[in-house]
Amino acid sequence: MHSCQRPEKLCQRLCPDQPISDLNSHADLIKNTFLIQNRTRMDALSKIFDDIHLAKSEYIYLNVHHPYRLLYRHEPSMLAYVILHGQAQLSFEDSDHVIVLQQGDLILLPSAKAHQLHCPNDQELTQSSPINSFFASHSQQSIDFGQVQPQRNFILAIRSKMDIQMARPLITSLPDYLHIQHILSDSAPEWLQIGLQFLALETQNTRPGRDRILDHLVSILLIECVRDYILNARHASSWLNALSHPELSSALAVIHGQPEQSWTVESLAEQCHMSRSKFAQLFTQVVGEPPLAYLQQHRMRLAARYLRDGLMTVQQIAHRVGYSSETAFSQSFKKQFELTPSQYRQQHQGQQ
Repeated sequence: MHSCQRPEKLCQRLCPDQPISDLNSHADLIKNTFLIQNRTRMDALSKIFDDIHLAKSEYIYLNVHHPYRLLYRHEPSMLAYVILHGQAQLSFEDSDHVIVLQQGDLILLPSAKAHQLHCPNDQELTQSSPINSFFASHSQQSIDFGQVQPQRNFILAIRSKMDIQMARPLITSLPDYLHIQHILSDSAPEWLQIGLQFLALETQNTRPGRDRILDHLVSILLIECVRDYILNARHASSWLNALSHPELSSALAVIHGQPEQSWTVESLAEQCHMSRSKFAQLFTQVVGEPPLAYLQQHRMRLAARYLRDGLMTVQQIAHRVGYSSETAFSQSFKKQFELTPSQYRQQHQGQQ
């Protein structure tokens, strides 16, 4: 059972002791500080998020009363919950593990695996309420679930669509969820405090370009969540280790940022200020495959995305991913996908 209404203002939730007028008066400061901090960190991870094409960011507020059990079916997207009031539990359909979420927690689901969001004592519930469709039909609204009772939980849910093919290296390297606690406290990382205040401001605006700003903001928040995981994880995958490597990250940044360039092992090594042999050995050791093999895989994923978009000719795509010859590109593409570029476009155009 649910009903919908306009939500209480997010500013009052994220910054309850600060008047909204004060926050609006500092909007430019918040925005400029947040973007400047991240502009100085344009690294491999930022380039990879550019490739992923996070877009169509949507958010809803879940105003849930005990008992409740909400179901999210898997879709190619990134999903995050912020527990603004109360608590919740999250469990994946393929696991018995229960994640306890307290007020002030953020949980990011990089691949938005199918899961249930529920209260601690929900044994009496035999059915779950699907929430996927609400992101489109009731975006920016508050949705009530359960019988109205004094005890309630107020949860912000944010979803961004992504290019699942381009995101595969990142998604397969991350865990099913990233859990950041106490994000509403003064002890939270500065980037998170600034980002949430900026989100609070933008969700109230109806100015042109707001959706684009929200997409960019959500992307930055997700980048910082992943960056935080990389810096703190003890057993991060080798590919994630390469993203933060003081030397290899430069090579990854140019591979993802300038795939059209005629990169060689020598020129990539120069980007890292290393000798050819030392670079090739270190890259293969950390990333798990040689530099040119990694470059080739990225170019083919990128070409496949351009073909799905349907906006360029095969020849234009070949040049965009570093091939001077359409024939050579087509041969490489068919070797990777067992389809010619034209056949792939016919079968997959319009898909994410």
